[in-house]
Amino acid sequence: KELQIKLNALGYTDDDGNEVLSPINKCRQEGDWNEQRLSLPAQFLSKQPVAMAKEQLKINYDNLKSEYDAVMALTNPVVRKAQLLELAEKYGMTEDDFQSAEFEIVPAGEARDYGLDRSMILGYGHDDRVCAYPSLAALLDVPDPETTAVTVLTDKEEIGSVGATGMHSQYFNNMIADVMSLAGGYCERKLRHALANSHMLSSDVSVGFDPNYPEVTEKNNTPYFGYGPVLNKYTGSRGKSGSNDATAEYIASLRRLFDEEKIAFQMGELGRVDQGGGGTIAYILANYAMDVIDVGVPVHSMHAPAEVVSKADVYETYRAYCAFLEKF
Repeated sequence: KELQIKLNALGYTDDDGNEVLSPINKCRQEGDWNEQRLSLPAQFLSKQPVAMAKEQLKINYDNLKSEYDAVMALTNPVVRKAQLLELAEKYGMTEDDFQSAEFEIVPAGEARDYGLDRSMILGYGHDDRVCAYPSLAALLDVPDPETTAVTVLTDKEEIGSVGATGMHSQYFNNMIADVMSLAGGYCERKLRHALANSHMLSSDVSVGFDPNYPEVTEKNNTPYFGYGPVLNKYTGSRGKSGSNDATAEYIASLRRLFDEEKIAFQMGELGRVDQGGGGTIAYILANYAMDVIDVGVPVHSMHAPAEVVSKADVYETYRAYCAFLEKF
């Protein structure tokens, strides 16, 4: 008799003679949500099937999303006014300034230590700030270079070094011409020979071996974290297409200098042939007949919102730039 009572608690027979599950077992059958939410208490509704919950959440999401989009749209006069007031207060901008303004939306987080041993730096824009800063620091920290030392911080490399501030511009040539003119020795032939007799390190990052994506690099010819700056004899794509190709003699001279100064460095390429590739400004300066090679910090997750570099590589890169400016 007791067993029969427990079995009957699982369900009941309605007026038409159909067996119906009791409310506590509603989780075993699908049903109409609107009907159930009115007829069942909350503790029973919490036992509803996952499929039913997902379906109801999707209905709610679709309904609320359209309302949310309408409220947050910039066409909403309230939102529009609030945004314009904030821009005016923070930056002194008006709506008309949008016609000429340049906006860059970048991650707001600061760079931070990365790794269990804190041996790496995680941050936005390592390419190419992680080479630009050591380049400037090296120039400022070298008190008396043997020859004229110059650090060029140029713009728009990622879109082809175009425009008035890109490396294809004549501002660098004009600056050298002005210096020569002030020294009393300018002529076009001397300017050309001065550029041709110069040596350059193109301070740009390279791709470090990433064990999560090993197929895009050649393990025996790619830089690794912790081994110092990488010397890329050539970059480009599909092999050497569109690249600068440094001379063997120039690379040997740099190797000798770095060995004498006990600076760790490594050789590498910018990704596996037909898998990776990329370009720098090296080929542009090589057009002046000067010796140029890419020397920079290996990077993980290049061009991602957060890139990773090794602290040891950054420091050794700084030392390499100092030795180059002071003694090459």
